[in-house]
Amino acid sequence: MNSICVYCGSADNIHPDYLLAARQMGATLARRGLTLIYGGGRTGLMGALADGALENSGQVIGVIVASMNTPALAHPGLTRMEVTPLIHERKARMYALADAYLALPGGYGTLDELFETLTWAQIGEHAKPIGLLNVRAYFNPLLKMIEHAEKEGFIFPEHRRSLLCASDPGALLDAIHGMENHRHSEEAVKRWMRQK
Repeated sequence: MNSICVYCGSADNIHPDYLLAARQMGATLARRGLTLIYGGGRTGLMGALADGALENSGQVIGVIVASMNTPALAHPGLTRMEVTPLIHERKARMYALADAYLALPGGYGTLDELFETLTWAQIGEHAKPIGLLNVRAYFNPLLKMIEHAEKEGFIFPEHRRSLLCASDPGALLDAIHGMENHRHSEEAVKRWMRQK
């Protein structure tokens, strides 16, 4: 495993614990020699995440959509910044660059990216590890909803188990590393796709 894509929020008016956790995640990735792939932003958790990696001599690749590539939004000090014309191309490029995916706290964009990545895994498009950094129990309500969906039969147990979760960056990366050679059950994919 060489690179990890991290989805996270860009809002600034948030609890400082979220910013600290993002900075720690960036630092932990850098210390483990993992390249950070992220959305290229300089604000909120995005900026703290990138700064944490860069302060520890990490490699950081930002992938930003052209409309957000402005001095107010784009991080100026990354190892490399790639600019895509559309959000769908941005997501596809981040997907292609990463060996695993993590979500830190965030809003609609973060949740969209997380669930798209989970959906791709569910239908067999990839078998890369996916995890949540559950700072301040941020994802607890979401995890409850996912458990409810599984209980009601909308999510297979195999797919629920593939979403890793921890509140500490090191512990989450350890779990991700342990899933590096994981492959989703072909039987689960077949059941989901209604194949005979």
